[in-house]
Formats: sequence, C-alpha cells, structure tokens
Amino acid sequence: GPEHSYLKDSGRGEYRAVTDDAAMQALRLLSRTEGIIPAIESAHALAGALEVGKELGKDGLIVVNLSGRGDKDMDTAARYFGLYDTDAEVAEDASGTAEIEGDAK
Repeated sequence: GPEHSYLKDSGRGEYRAVTDDAAMQALRLLSRTEGIIPAIESAHALAGALEVGKELGKDGLIVVNLSGRGDKDMDTAARYFGLYDTDAEVAEDASGTAEIEGDAK
C-alpha cells in the first residue's frame, strides 16, 4: 500500500519483480533444505533474496520475513511440479452419494 510507495520513493525500500517460476524454485529449495514450506507469496520474497544474495556475495546479510502458511499451497505446488499422475476427477453431481444422514441431496 501507501507505506511501500513511500519506502520506494524515499529510497529506503527496493522492490524487484520475480517470475512465478523463480518463486516456485525458491519454494522447493527452502522446503528441501530447511523443511520449511513457505507460502507462495513468501516464496516470491525468497526468490528476490536469492538474486540479491548473488549480488552481495558471501558476506552479505539478508532478512526475509516468511508470512502465511505454505500447506495451503500444496495443491498448486504439486500441479506446478507435475507430482500428480492425473488431475483428480470429481463427478458433476455427487449429491446422490451422501453418506451421512442430513447431507445435502
């Protein structure tokens, strides 16, 4: 919002665009190396941090705030990385298969 505009305009903040592909690769990297599943939004920040880290070198220091929950994005990640054999199929009208009394029919 307005705070980000102010930080950018005042030179106190730097904003970079990263691709969705770079974000998903960052998600996979953090998940595999640290066991932390970042939200896709945070994965975009991680991708940017990886770019900045290359510029700063080994003595650079970067802080990234991870927000959100990556578990909510697992279906998206599984589809992105091709982990499903086929997409799940759901019958158009499953109302006749209600198993619990009181379920919608």
